[in-house]
Amino acid sequence: MEDKKKLVQEKYANIAGQSKEFNAGSCCGATGCCGDGSYTIFSEDYSNLDGYNPDADMNLGCGIPTSFANIKPGDTVIDLGSGAGNDCFVARAMVGDSGQVIGIDFTKEMIEKAIDNADKLGFKNVQFRLGDIENMPVTTNKADVVISNCVINLVPDKEKVFSEIYRVLKGGGHFCISDVVLVGEDLPPAIQEAAEMYAGCVSGALHMDDYLGIIVKTGFESLKVLKKKPIVIPDEILGMYLDSDGIKDFKSSGTGIFSITVYAEKPKTCCCGCDC
Repeated sequence: MEDKKKLVQEKYANIAGQSKEFNAGSCCGATGCCGDGSYTIFSEDYSNLDGYNPDADMNLGCGIPTSFANIKPGDTVIDLGSGAGNDCFVARAMVGDSGQVIGIDFTKEMIEKAIDNADKLGFKNVQFRLGDIENMPVTTNKADVVISNCVINLVPDKEKVFSEIYRVLKGGGHFCISDVVLVGEDLPPAIQEAAEMYAGCVSGALHMDDYLGIIVKTGFESLKVLKKKPIVIPDEILGMYLDSDGIKDFKSSGTGIFSITVYAEKPKTCCCGCDC
């Protein structure tokens, strides 16, 4: 697990020093793992959203969770894996001056870039904290809303992340997360075992039923999949790990890779008398 975390840190530290355009030519921004083609596999267009800041957009997301997150003025929002601050600044436009946005990322270079972006914008109610989302540097019952964009698939212990989301949310609070999941057969072993495809947001993805099952097991309610978008990996990327027959077999296997945006709520009160 620690090896995977170190791999992700190293990859995203490198990405922090690259341009959006450079990252757009790669798998989930992990340039060097997925070829040099000028395609964007996962990301969506933020440019028309209030609060959008081009300097903060590293082209690393697989959805737009803020569009479904029901963020209100005055809310406290936590963004998991906040990168250079893209989703945080969009969320800040929603919470207004009376709200608060906290971004958490475990890559020092991303935190530095995000803080620099916030300083340029003059925001006093957006802060960025260096930390691991498996053990968030946030007090219990802090957030009205938790968001995340194409990050939890990169974390080895996904159950721990969702338990932490539960902890930091207020009773009655909710999360809205965009992430990558699988449907159907497992990925071919050559892709599963490729470190670069893990950092590229593919081989660390769970099957969708397992992913949703963790959310239910954690205690969340009103679970909804609000958006489901297929992701097609170009042959030139698959060809780095599979021969031509392997590519044909993969395409005919029924394995599907999807970006989903999922929503769920923390109960207003605990049924067991615990501290919610």
